[in-house]
Amino acid sequence: MTMKRIIITFLTCIAAMLMLAQTPTAMLDKCVAAVNAGGGVTASYTITSSQGTSNGTIAMQGHKFRIISAEAKCWYDGKTQWSWSPVTNEVNITSPTADELQLTNPVAAVQHFKANFNMKKAKAKTAKTYVIKLTPKKKDNIKTLWLYFDETTSLLRTARFEMSDKSVYSIKITGYKHQSLPASTFTFNKSMVPAGTEVVDLR
Repeated sequence: MTMKRIIITFLTCIAAMLMLAQTPTAMLDKCVAAVNAGGGVTASYTITSSQGTSNGTIAMQGHKFRIISAEAKCWYDGKTQWSWSPVTNEVNITSPTADELQLTNPVAAVQHFKANFNMKKAKAKTAKTYVIKLTPKKKDNIKTLWLYFDETTSLLRTARFEMSDKSVYSIKITGYKHQSLPASTFTFNKSMVPAGTEVVDLR
């Protein structure tokens, strides 16, 4: 093989690798890897819908997570989940199934999307943004899901849910901060709920 042929072959391989890295599935995997980089990550989020706006914070490390907002608080240590609701003013302890985790765990949600949605790259309207359009393979409450990633960091910026009932939910994530998080971050902290809150073990 001549040197020219070697160089051409090498450049072709590099081009193929770059194309592979930009597929929707690869971008989702890169997002999970980016979240787990440095041990863990914290961020703020804002959910906007016709019902109003909700703000909160999220912490993630591997399959563990914590979500804190005025509407709900949730801790998951990889096995046990503690969920607080202001409606019932009680904490429910459960051992969630894989299907249940898809509703709350961002990492599990990514795996759910990969398995149950058709994905394709969509045109971005802003620079350095990678957009994925997802549509369910089977009938689902979600009609179309749009995911907007920062191409520089591979982290998710915005998720837009267009539902079958024509309602729309937008989740914007900001203030990512990578840090090593102690195990206690992902276990129930009674100081974060009203005093006297009942704890109900449903396991």
